[in-house]
Amino acid sequence: MRIDPLDDAPISSRLDTELVAPSSLASPVTVSARAGSATAKSSSAAPRTSRRRQTAHLKLVPPTREMRDFLYARAAEVAAQLDKSRPLTKDEMEMLARQTLERAGQPEGYTGWMMVVIASEFWKEQVAAVPPSRRLFLLPHCLKHAEGCPADYDEFGLECRKCGACSIADFRTRAEEMGYKVLVAEGSPIVLKIIVSGYVDAIVGVACLNVLEKAIDKILLAGIPCMAVPLLSSDCRNTSVDEDWVRRMIEVQPTQPTQRTRSYVHLLRAASQMFRPAELERLAPRVRVPAGTSAGQGARSSSQEGAAEEGSSPSKDLVRDPLAATEAIAYDFLTRGGKYSRPFITLAVYDALTGGHGTGPDGAEHIQAHFSDAVRRAALSIEAFHKASLVHDDIEDDDPFRYGEDTVHRRFGVPTAINVGDYLIGMGYRLVSREVASLGPAVVADILNCLSDAHLRLSEGQGAELIWRDARDKQLTPLDALKIYTLKTAPAFEAALLTGVRLAGPLEPYGEPLRQFARNLGVAFQILNDLADWEGDDHNKLACGGDALSGRPTVLWALALEGLSPARRQELLALAAPGPREGSSTWDQRLAQLQRLYHEAGVFDKAHRLVEKHRQRAEKIADEVEPEPLRALLYYLVDSVLDHHAAPPPPQLTTIH
Repeated sequence: MRIDPLDDAPISSRLDTELVAPSSLASPVTVSARAGSATAKSSSAAPRTSRRRQTAHLKLVPPTREMRDFLYARAAEVAAQLDKSRPLTKDEMEMLARQTLERAGQPEGYTGWMMVVIASEFWKEQVAAVPPSRRLFLLPHCLKHAEGCPADYDEFGLECRKCGACSIADFRTRAEEMGYKVLVAEGSPIVLKIIVSGYVDAIVGVACLNVLEKAIDKILLAGIPCMAVPLLSSDCRNTSVDEDWVRRMIEVQPTQPTQRTRSYVHLLRAASQMFRPAELERLAPRVRVPAGTSAGQGARSSSQEGAAEEGSSPSKDLVRDPLAATEAIAYDFLTRGGKYSRPFITLAVYDALTGGHGTGPDGAEHIQAHFSDAVRRAALSIEAFHKASLVHDDIEDDDPFRYGEDTVHRRFGVPTAINVGDYLIGMGYRLVSREVASLGPAVVADILNCLSDAHLRLSEGQGAELIWRDARDKQLTPLDALKIYTLKTAPAFEAALLTGVRLAGPLEPYGEPLRQFARNLGVAFQILNDLADWEGDDHNKLACGGDALSGRPTVLWALALEGLSPARRQELLALAAPGPREGSSTWDQRLAQLQRLYHEAGVFDKAHRLVEKHRQRAEKIADEVEPEPLRALLYYLVDSVLDHHAAPPPPQLTTIH
């Protein structure tokens, strides 16, 4: 199943520089930063040196309030001296935290806690500059009393009854008095979607260190002003927090920051807004408007149309006019799900090569004034191709869910879904081909060539997967698996990157470096998806290990074949034979057997090392890229697309006989 690296289930509208620490420390704290600074990279700048490690042992909280206050003061001193023109990377935060703890004579186990405190102090002035009405206050469920809590849950989290039994109501009441939007829920995906949707401009929150580590990856790297107070433990029941720290964070007073940090929020929002029904209709007007509606009404989402006629279903509304049905279903699917990461990449590359103003304090105004509709349509075309590949991929794998809802072929049937995917491909080409007058024939020809090349290679990769899946011989080498990944996953990243380049100017000298970057990014991402298959996927309703027993040619399977003894290899190959359906006891037994063989072959560790190898290759390519805004964007893509944590291998499954 093809999964978007940044996509999540939809929500409703309810919502090389040197960093020097303070001289008060025993000696200066320095961080050799990656080449993503506010100034141009010099020839002597050190390349990025990120190394992902397991971090479970680094999430201890200082046990006494006196120690926490002491370390908070040290963090404030460090943050006061930092260059705030760009977001800190996770590696830089970790290095600063380690060095500060070392000079304070404290153990490395507090590193995760210290990173959160330093990051909060880094962003404090910029959070304070955002009016409370544009801030989101995020609280965790686990502050409630586990027994007897009268609160209900909805799609956004806990609906607090303000009974007074815990501190949630006190914090919430004060925040709402100040004008905050308040959410009692955990998890960075929904928070990032709220930010991208434009409802808030800053976040303050309370969470355990496990949740905050994910927030650092998803939120802080994008340059979103954010402050947090860590819970005093990671237990999920009846935990506690330094309550006066929380009140101080909520009540941070508005000020004018001396320095504004570069942020990708404006570009993320610009990409997302193109797929709001009215804007999508403006950029790509429908050709066939359903009978009985005007052109403007034709842009409504299926949920809106379903509400328009009592008793009607969204699916039936979309197909009530056969002549307009294909277009209606395609437009509906374009507006569903995700944060539109590929159009974002195209817009961000274009911005990086035309001055990088879209990431500045006035980025929204700059994008509105200087990004032509032709540029937006080219970015929109990337998503049309991506959505087409999802429709076809879901058919080929007979996946039941996409973005938490029924897949297109489950809603409308396989023939209609195939046709909708074909329509989206044609739409993607048309969005670019009609811009000859504004972009010029040479630019349009180059972009179409890039898109068609990506389309062909993606089809070759998917075809290789299907043929292997249906073949009797399940032998597969790791190299062959990686070749399939290169064809299947990398072209989408490559098309998004190169389209942005060509919109800004000539492809050279960026063409070959960005192709290699996309290849390594795509391969690493696909391996991470293989690993995530053993954890399941809430948004697309995937079961743990489903890819392995459904016949996908994964690198995990190939590594197992390579690493097992001949006898064990035959045992593994026997598991590939047609067997019971998912959910049966025999299926679970086969899955447990497969996982034992994977552990025996050291598959999970080897796969993580492969991810790191391709991550480092991508970063090495980025090290040499100019100008600096493009280099910084490539680093951001590595961090955000490959944001899965270096988790230990999944525990072995057991079955009860």
